[in-house]
Amino acid sequence: MSINFGNKEEYVDPSSLFVSETNDKGIITYANKTFLNIAGYSKEELIGKSHNIIRHPFMPKFVFEDLWKTIKSGKTWDNVIINKTKTGGYYWVKVNVFKSQNPDGSVKYISVRIKPSKEEIETAINTYSKLQG
Repeated sequence: MSINFGNKEEYVDPSSLFVSETNDKGIITYANKTFLNIAGYSKEELIGKSHNIIRHPFMPKFVFEDLWKTIKSGKTWDNVIINKTKTGGYYWVKVNVFKSQNPDGSVKYISVRIKPSKEEIETAINTYSKLQG
């Protein structure tokens, strides 16, 4: 299967942890340096923006509907996804998203990403290709 995901696949270091936080509307409120570096955005370009800014067009909408349904119910969501970079590249990550609280009691969602295995990426490509139609 030959799919054009973008102009360049970014290298994901197996020891890296990519972390971001959003509010209950999906607006980015925090991104660690590792996440900023791979996405290619500055902190100023990401904070206050919708997390959709990094959504890759290959990802079926259903996947994110499932994500929001799951995390809003208080459960943790785990999956392998592809994100896009500012420059049109892409990178695959295994993501764990969970609900938490800020000190003021407001809800936040924390996303922690790591490098997936080649097998996990292949499974994701096959699954998402079927969901695309």
